[in-house]
Amino acid sequence: MAALLAFAAATSAASGAAARERTVFFDDFSGAKLDRFKWNVVVPDWVVNNEQQAYVDDPRVVAIVHGAEAEGAENGALRIRAVPQAGHKTRAGRTFDFLSGRLDTRGKFAFSHGTAAARIKMTAGQGLWPAFWILGEGQWPAIGEIDVMENVGEADWTSFALHGPGYSGDTPLAQRAPFPAGQDITGWHIYSVDWSDEALVFRVDGAERYRVTRAMVEKHGRWAFDDAKYLIVNLALGGGYPQGVNKVEAPYPGLPQSTVDLIGAGKGQVLVDWVKVTKSEP
Repeated sequence: MAALLAFAAATSAASGAAARERTVFFDDFSGAKLDRFKWNVVVPDWVVNNEQQAYVDDPRVVAIVHGAEAEGAENGALRIRAVPQAGHKTRAGRTFDFLSGRLDTRGKFAFSHGTAAARIKMTAGQGLWPAFWILGEGQWPAIGEIDVMENVGEADWTSFALHGPGYSGDTPLAQRAPFPAGQDITGWHIYSVDWSDEALVFRVDGAERYRVTRAMVEKHGRWAFDDAKYLIVNLALGGGYPQGVNKVEAPYPGLPQSTVDLIGAGKGQVLVDWVKVTKSEP
């Protein structure tokens, strides 16, 4: 909670709007189980990006953890852990060798404009692909996608991106953010975006790292960031983005043997201390 208060103070000082912020969504994962009034555990029939995991609703994969397992999250944490499961078949008949988790607030919470933030701790391992992101309803990419935190297992940087009509996939609206010396993804960090009708400002631990204005977006296509969108947190494995960075082809696209071994040892995971959305009062 101390980290949350420090983040609130830093961002309020930056905006000059401390008294006008109200919280519209908050979960610090302090209960014994996931709050399913707030979150869906997504078990899709589709596969995207040549990813190598099947998303499942399984306590081995998605759990609320406390104490030592929470690794410093005071009130508990959401843990999404990848596990090996050779030959797992999905409802659609596809076969995967790994299970992982994806949560969203679709149908339960959505917002437009405001600040979305999450305190996250990740495992370094090439091809692990955790993300904290925001997505609209409808057909992608016209609905607009805001990637607040995206990592492909590289310890020393995270990335941000926007996807929309005319700027999707290998989008020109993306930025890597290196960590300061002595820090990396394995520590707790707060990843956030300040979203308005004129810009999206991405921050790590309250410090601005990337700013995208409406004018920058409209050089490539329609601004797709005024409608309500929902939150997503997930852990993908391998596939297009990681492989584009690490160039690994085997034993799985974007997923080297060292990371397969990491997953087998139960160490391929992402921890989320809390997720919060605030809006400015008029």
